[in-house]
Amino acid sequence: MNIYPAANLPKSIIVEFFKLHWGSTEMVISSGIYDCSALDGFAVVDVDDKIIGLITYLIKDNECEIISLDSMEESKGIGTTLVQEVENLAKKKNCRIVKLITTNDNLLALKFYQKRGFILSQIILNAVEEARKVKTEIPLIGNDGIPIRDEMVLIKVLN
Repeated sequence: MNIYPAANLPKSIIVEFFKLHWGSTEMVISSGIYDCSALDGFAVVDVDDKIIGLITYLIKDNECEIISLDSMEESKGIGTTLVQEVENLAKKKNCRIVKLITTNDNLLALKFYQKRGFILSQIILNAVEEARKVKTEIPLIGNDGIPIRDEMVLIKVLN
């Protein structure tokens, strides 16, 4: 598994990746509006130099926030490896916690992160309704037919 800092890849590949998987490079969540193609991150690329995993993050003060995580091949350790890479960097930067925000319909993410030591910290009711005012293409219905309404904040305290 080849892991690279996202900054080492051509920006056009990162932009195309986000457009394909998220509709745009813009991420609108309660913590802010982000251009994911401009954030720090790590990518896993396959033998054909195609991105098969990508994580972006932001470090502010002593907190690291994961903004996006995508793995194109499930159950191969790609997501876990990328999260560990960010956690290791956060420790080096003296961060106390790693946090992330996901939506109420993203049951796979809730399961994934809790298995890796993250805990549910906060529920922000109707946060996605606010996000839709900025990014209108956010769908009303998400995974498994669940209406997308709320954001869930998960945190992991670093040792």
